[in-house]
Amino acid sequence: MGSAKDIADSLPTGKTKEEFDKRSELFNQFDPNGNGYLSLAEVDKGLHESLGLEEVYHCKPAIIRAFNAAKGVKKGKKGSRDDDYVSRIEFRLLLVFLKQYFELFVVFAAIDAGGDRRINLEEFSAAAPQLKEAGVKIDEDPAKTFAEIDANGGGQILFKEFAEWSINNNL
Repeated sequence: MGSAKDIADSLPTGKTKEEFDKRSELFNQFDPNGNGYLSLAEVDKGLHESLGLEEVYHCKPAIIRAFNAAKGVKKGKKGSRDDDYVSRIEFRLLLVFLKQYFELFVVFAAIDAGGDRRINLEEFSAAAPQLKEAGVKIDEDPAKTFAEIDANGGGQILFKEFAEWSINNNL
């Protein structure tokens, strides 16, 4: 997978006129039917086709989390589609969330030695020294931090749990 920096650099999240113009053009490419709203499928397709980010194909959990975080930020009228889709106004925020979740997914995938999109205690414990070195606060007993992250107590850390823990701990 490409680096999180490569992906982040391809997403126009800045507030300059140039970035705004790029973002507006990108929104139009993502919105083929021109209704002013983006579905999850349109975002996924746009990332692949408009930006050529084939490496995000394996990042569906990050795309889903970013989409859900961005949609409905601008509260619409009751019964409108504003809360189920990403509007043009929310698009910049979607791109910011995508950057953040892609970066978290890269870290998650690096820990997930088995490649099964779940982190077990053995994988987490093996990665704990590198996480500590990167400034992540891990208990001296990695099992305690693991249990904290494993919100559903299933014995595996899912990306959703890892992302929530990471964001709550300002990583």
